[in-house]
Amino acid sequence: MASTPTAKGTVPFREYKTWYRVTGRPGTGRPALVVVHGGPGSTHDYLLGLTAFAEQGWPVVHYDQIGNGGSTHLPDADPGFWTPELFRDELDNLLNRLGIADDYVLFGQSWGGMLAAWHASDRPAGLRGLVIANSPASYPLWLAEMDVLRAQLPPGVDETLRKHEAAGTTDSDEYIQAMLVFYARHVCRLDPWPGELMASYMEAVTDPTVYHTMNGPNEFHVIGSLRDWSVIDGLPRIDVPTLILSGRHDEATPVTVQPFQDLIPGARWEIFEESSHSPHFEEPERFYEVLGGFLDTLRATGARTTTVSGG
Repeated sequence: MASTPTAKGTVPFREYKTWYRVTGRPGTGRPALVVVHGGPGSTHDYLLGLTAFAEQGWPVVHYDQIGNGGSTHLPDADPGFWTPELFRDELDNLLNRLGIADDYVLFGQSWGGMLAAWHASDRPAGLRGLVIANSPASYPLWLAEMDVLRAQLPPGVDETLRKHEAAGTTDSDEYIQAMLVFYARHVCRLDPWPGELMASYMEAVTDPTVYHTMNGPNEFHVIGSLRDWSVIDGLPRIDVPTLILSGRHDEATPVTVQPFQDLIPGARWEIFEESSHSPHFEEPERFYEVLGGFLDTLRATGARTTTVSGG
């Protein structure tokens, strides 16, 4: 259950608007915990549980990336509009508009973890810590590992998927049913899916502009503009304490996550043995214990007072 927000609204971004919500009170002496959701083309909803940290004194900031949720939708934008640079600039803008750019921690999940790592590689002065959750370090690695995971699906499932991918009929019911076999193994192993996760999923289905343009029709058939994108080159430049999280059954397999561990100085990697891509739902007790412990180590190093203001 998400805590009640203390502030919410939109901030200007170029000629558009980015929707945000803040949970918790500023002035606690702790950095803001800024939550960067996945997709691209998802929404904040499935990560609302992180508002639990507001009860421990952390101002928690969620936002919807442009193109989805409460932010400006642009269904007719040219495909070239949707770039990683756009979302990096939007994150920078949000931090500045909310007045937290001088004292914050980033939690990025899936695509959001890649975006957060890329942001961190620029060594922003106000960044105090980084959490990369269920994220690949590159899409070429991701695509190679998708072939591995697809080959392990029950007999006939991958054959059905590839038949429709070749025919361009990935919107067919047969394809979607086969796709859900993969999702039940590697996206979230709970049945039924939690309501917050379904809310984000349905938001992306309602307006798939960003997801289809940058990713593709689903998690494992990446044919969009991100198919060659990687953040590996920038990882050695990250100079803040970093926690890496992934699930044993995650679609972000250990092969895709390994560069974060190898290249970010001092990074710590925790694998959740009973989880796939959603350990915050699948193993919530351990997830919040691990993340809370990491945040406590940041607090111990001393953080400056955070103020949050919109506009």
